[in-house]
Amino acid sequence: MSLTKAPKRHRFSLSIINQAIWHSHRFNNSYRDIQEQMTFRGIILSHETIREWCHKFAHHFLNLIKKRERQPHDKWHLDEMNIKINGQWFVLWRAVDREGLELDVFLQKHRNKKSAIRFLSRLLRSYPTPRLIVTDKLKSYIKPVRFMCPKVEYRRHKRLNNRAENAHQPTRRKEKILIKFKAPQAT
Repeated sequence: MSLTKAPKRHRFSLSIINQAIWHSHRFNNSYRDIQEQMTFRGIILSHETIREWCHKFAHHFLNLIKKRERQPHDKWHLDEMNIKINGQWFVLWRAVDREGLELDVFLQKHRNKKSAIRFLSRLLRSYPTPRLIVTDKLKSYIKPVRFMCPKVEYRRHKRLNNRAENAHQPTRRKEKILIKFKAPQAT
């Protein structure tokens, strides 16, 4: 995957720019993570430079990635997890197919029927209707799935949804890293 024309007024070669942008869009790495990876390879650049490249060439790369991306399977796993951002609790909704391909990630404030409808409608706009939807025991899914996808087979079970639970693991790892150490209390 590469840019077709050489970008004007850039100090680095096309291959370096391609690599940095590809890491950002394909693996969802932060700009500072990509900066660290490039530094490890002996390429010194700023995270702001990577951000500017990503904004400048984003549409080109997203179109290329979508063309090469495989089509999702017809079995979806939907799940949600609570996550704390800047001291406030949010719900991170996630959908993956049977092979673990992430279909969509959506951050909302609530975990109710209205939120489930919003998430499911986003999914159905982006992908064709699946054959089977698997969720955990959250009751907020029942009516939206049955109303929006009447011909879809729907299963609710705690252990059937492990595919979506496994997709949460990288987020949980990053969340664990960000937990600050507290100073020991004086006694």
